[in-house]
Amino acid sequence: MRVLVVQNYDNTGLGQVGAALAEAGADLDLRRPYKGDPLPEDATGHNAMVMLGGGQNALADDDYPYFPALLELTRDFAAKDRSVLGICLGSQLVARTFGGENKIGGASEFGWHKVSLTPDARTDPVLGALPQDFPIFEWHDDTFALPENAVRLAGSEIAENQAFRIGRAVYGFQFHFEADRPMVKDWSTSFAPLIAERHPDWHDRLDGEMARNGADADAAGLAIARAWVATI
Repeated sequence: MRVLVVQNYDNTGLGQVGAALAEAGADLDLRRPYKGDPLPEDATGHNAMVMLGGGQNALADDDYPYFPALLELTRDFAAKDRSVLGICLGSQLVARTFGGENKIGGASEFGWHKVSLTPDARTDPVLGALPQDFPIFEWHDDTFALPENAVRLAGSEIAENQAFRIGRAVYGFQFHFEADRPMVKDWSTSFAPLIAERHPDWHDRLDGEMARNGADADAAGLAIARAWVATI
């Protein structure tokens, strides 16, 4: 199993998705196109693709000129019935790939928040075994309208479209289910100045929020990761 991993921003790792891929014995092909790494021409050499998050918006082609090629690559993975996973920015790019409208701003969430599954999620192979409501880590300002052929799987009070599926196994997740407690603590240090500008009380809130939500969020996130890997 060879999995293409597209990293779009510094200090954004696979987290629990990486753990699930390691359990499955996957061979990872990490590309950082924002640092000049070339993207594959098509999906032929890979069984699946993961697109990670980032601080940029999904329409930032001028600053990230590889975005259009990444959209074409995503279409090719889908056409070849190969699993795709987009997280946060990655989910916004998946929505854009298939005609969803990206909405810049107006949907800010940070920290652990509750998401709720839709009725369609109950029979979904990735989300079907999860609780109806669960806490998960969020960090985004933007959102999107679903493509016409997408199945909506989860939402929250702030962002209606938190998870969706296209076809058999192309998934977009606005929330950071890959971010377990160690990753959140790392982000809280690595991005401390940026977080302090927007959420000056985060340092004081972190331990309490983690104690309340971390275990349930980590369990949900790992379950999602393992279930998605099973689609490959």
